[in-house]
Amino acid sequence: MKKTSPLIFILFVALLAGCEQGQTDNSTTQTAPQKTDFKKIAISYPTTRMDSTITDDYHGTQVADPFRWLEDDNSEETKDWVKNQNKVTFDYLAQIPFREKLAKRLEKIWNYERFSPPFKEGNKYYYFKNDGLQNQDVLYSQSALEGEAALVLDPNKFSADGTTSLGGISFSKDGKYLAYQISEGGSDWRTVKVQNMDDGKTMEDRLEWIKFSDLAWFKDGFFYSRYPTPEKGDKLSGKNEFQQVYYHKLGTKQADDQLIFSDRAHPNRGFSCQTTTDETFTTIGAWESTSGNALYFRNEARGQKEFTPIVETFDNDFVVVDNIGDKLLVLTNYKAPNQRLLLISSQKPQEGFWQELIPESEDALRSVDLVGGKILATYIHNASSLVKVFDMKGKYLSDLKLPGIGTVGGFSGKKDDPIAFYAFSSFTRPSTIYSLNMADLKSQKYKAPNIDFDSDSFETKQLWYTSADGTKVPMFVTHRKGLNLDGNNPTLLYGYGGFDIPILPRFSIVKAVMMESDAVFAVANIRGGGEFGKAWHKAGTLGQKQNVFNDFQAAAEYLIDQKYTSSDKLAIEGRSNGGLLVGACMTQRPDLFKVAFPGVGVLDMLRYQYFTIGRAWATDYGLSEKPEDFKYLYAYSPLHNVSNKAYPATMVTTADHDDRVVPAHSFKFISELQRKHQGDNPVLIRIETSAGHGAGVPTSKKIQEAADMLSFMFYNCRSDVRS
Repeated sequence: MKKTSPLIFILFVALLAGCEQGQTDNSTTQTAPQKTDFKKIAISYPTTRMDSTITDDYHGTQVADPFRWLEDDNSEETKDWVKNQNKVTFDYLAQIPFREKLAKRLEKIWNYERFSPPFKEGNKYYYFKNDGLQNQDVLYSQSALEGEAALVLDPNKFSADGTTSLGGISFSKDGKYLAYQISEGGSDWRTVKVQNMDDGKTMEDRLEWIKFSDLAWFKDGFFYSRYPTPEKGDKLSGKNEFQQVYYHKLGTKQADDQLIFSDRAHPNRGFSCQTTTDETFTTIGAWESTSGNALYFRNEARGQKEFTPIVETFDNDFVVVDNIGDKLLVLTNYKAPNQRLLLISSQKPQEGFWQELIPESEDALRSVDLVGGKILATYIHNASSLVKVFDMKGKYLSDLKLPGIGTVGGFSGKKDDPIAFYAFSSFTRPSTIYSLNMADLKSQKYKAPNIDFDSDSFETKQLWYTSADGTKVPMFVTHRKGLNLDGNNPTLLYGYGGFDIPILPRFSIVKAVMMESDAVFAVANIRGGGEFGKAWHKAGTLGQKQNVFNDFQAAAEYLIDQKYTSSDKLAIEGRSNGGLLVGACMTQRPDLFKVAFPGVGVLDMLRYQYFTIGRAWATDYGLSEKPEDFKYLYAYSPLHNVSNKAYPATMVTTADHDDRVVPAHSFKFISELQRKHQGDNPVLIRIETSAGHGAGVPTSKKIQEAADMLSFMFYNCRSDVRS
């Protein structure tokens, strides 16, 4: 069963890269940087047509929207605009003298084997592996942990250019069948196919128009959630409404699938369907946004046809972990902002009969796994992982000894398995796979691939600074040991700050290459995220969203005050909700930063709700249709706060198949920025083709985008890269 809320991936997909280092050569030892002539690169921005007839009335305030025509992703005019903008951007990037050097270094360090933790299905072990530069990870199986590997599924063969990716997999309970989701061009839309594991052949089953869905096996088929077929031209930008749950029986056509659950009265509700490991229960989590869900169940063992509600409001999160006998094990923040674990009886599901198995603690409980007759509870303590072990009755046994301060990437293993596997990483060390003996709770290194990066030459510190309202906020700062803090180091400050999503220590190949040239990498754990539970999240939502921007700006000021960097050497980066963060901060404090990277950002806060799944973000943002929400949205919306002044060197990034945060946000923002920007810094947009919000991006595209980003940053910070 899925152990974390399916609501999370509505907005955010965490992209993990890299594995733990083995022995390294000496290629990363310090050398003198090559001196660069930082001449000004001439830019002639394309002319973007303005339509002066488009004006909206928001509760008496007239708001012009001259670039609304760019919302039409199917028009020839928009397509021509994309080509013209990309030509300017790529012509600029091609003139940066050390761009190719960075691309070669990125390719070299990227080229090492990477593995996922193994997991057992039926009588075989499975794992994902990437040889190094493969565009997509490949699924293998082994009859034993040390057995010979057999190819199961190679997504690199889905398309010639590597842009069609694997969107998720689910095995039948006996391991005989594998249902897998396919994403084309990075879109959130999924096509589902089924493979017979006995002969390795793909079956005729084919399901379409699936988005934000689990595949929950039950008997000889599975449950899934789908939307109606979109109208022509609406596939990538039209609203996603009226999701419904179906049951698909193997060997039948999708048109014959049985409707299981729907709500025609509420078009914006979505549904996540799961089954417990023993198939006793089917559960449905109904959601309207990224926070809070209703929860229903039915007892399949008793032949129930109707679903029984446990909770029907959307004020709190309820995630089913699995079942223990006739009781559901549920992780929730109801009456527990940091979450607790409950047992809910299927016979008496009312709140008065709920049993608290693991109570709330000072640290935020993020996920729960049942392995080897024990409960593995993963918490966040000061923005890094903490794992506590309990018996099946909720008795605390011990903390799990981890390799250091970093992030546990989840546990694989079933209720009775004697061994669990997990991945662990930090800012300086790539992901290592560990095996965990569930009897004595001792970990052993299972796989640690060789990477050309000297992790021991770098260090991470956790610092605490004070935000505008006096709140203490933590920040991780990573750099080369012995770095001279003279205020001249190029520095990249990263943030997210939304949707209860924590930003934890993880290794990044891109940031590793950046730090080899004596750059500093900083991550601010600002409000709006999930580092300190629901209260921390709520403090950065709706009318308090400005706290998020204040926290990030205070982090920048702290780095400057402590001589890590200066405003002339400081770059900021964020993606998705983090793109909003960067857009808001660069328009509020353009003097504070030298470079800005708003990636796939939510930048038009007055209209975000009218596209794809956008309305689900309203619990964090609010809605411009409401007078009280409009006031604060209009006050910080990046698109609407660009004025006639000088801005940092900016490279907006988006993709033509992004149907999570549609590219119109970025198109309109860069058009307004190019129209009003008064300084000499370049303000460009990089529009990736055949790519989406981030998931499934082929390695070749990742390397090119990283080279563009790093070269843009170093060149505009007037900082050399090391040879």
